[in-house]
Amino acid sequence: MYDIAIIGAGPAGLTAGIYAGRGGLKTLILDTAQIGGTVNNAPLIENYPGFVEITGQELTEKISQQAKKYSEIREFTEVDRIIPSDDSTFKIEAEDETIDAKNIILATGTTVKTLDAKGIEEFRGRGISYCAVCDGNFFVNRNVLIVGGGNSAAVEALYLNKIGVKCSLVHRRNKLRCDAKLQEDLAKNDIPIIWNSEIVEVKGNAKVEKAVLYDNKKDTQTEVDVDGIFISIGHLPNNKLALDCDVECDDSGYIIVDKYMKTNKEGIYAVGDITGCIKQITVATGQGAIAASDIQSKLI
Repeated sequence: MYDIAIIGAGPAGLTAGIYAGRGGLKTLILDTAQIGGTVNNAPLIENYPGFVEITGQELTEKISQQAKKYSEIREFTEVDRIIPSDDSTFKIEAEDETIDAKNIILATGTTVKTLDAKGIEEFRGRGISYCAVCDGNFFVNRNVLIVGGGNSAAVEALYLNKIGVKCSLVHRRNKLRCDAKLQEDLAKNDIPIIWNSEIVEVKGNAKVEKAVLYDNKKDTQTEVDVDGIFISIGHLPNNKLALDCDVECDDSGYIIVDKYMKTNKEGIYAVGDITGCIKQITVATGQGAIAASDIQSKLI
């Protein structure tokens, strides 16, 4: 019987494991993939305290080395179901075994929505980005396109413009979906909007150099020079395990938590991107520490 089973080995889950293990709790971390989650895809991180710059994989390696001192970690282990037991514990069905745990921390994260366009995956991390705060500084005084028409796309465009990136919004419709105030801010900052357009191909050699835009109203294609493309069309919360346990989620599918990272189900916590928080590593690690510390205080 584990005191805590953590589902997800990204920064939030690993930090929860560090705090739980140091608190004397028997802890297991499970992940369907490799340790680190989406952080592994970050080519360079410059806003994590303690490091002027570090790659995502390097940071993951450092955090995971620390977590392994205090928690058992199993990579490439698919969790199929979490079943509440009559004694207020949980049974975790993972592949060909059943694991017992007193508490669950869901750190399952999100999956970014991407474009079905030629070259998108090829140039991921080489001009294709999904996070303006993470990668914006690499494109100062350079030309980029931001794909999307909602609040997140508008906020990213305004942020990139503020730090000196030459950016334009690409939107497949003739009207933005973002708040009116954000639309006003885009206009005040003279951020161009390329209407009725979609990226259908990305070209380059070692990095992104060109984008092919399809105008769905004129039925024409245009090739433009560009240094980077920021895709901001939303995230899909990985909430299946939560929904199967009747954990309450908001209208967008993110798990609802209180200040201690508790869900509406006793003994189940959630941390990191799955909570709909700001998608930053520092936020995720902080939430992991809060959840593990609360469980420790409950078990003492």
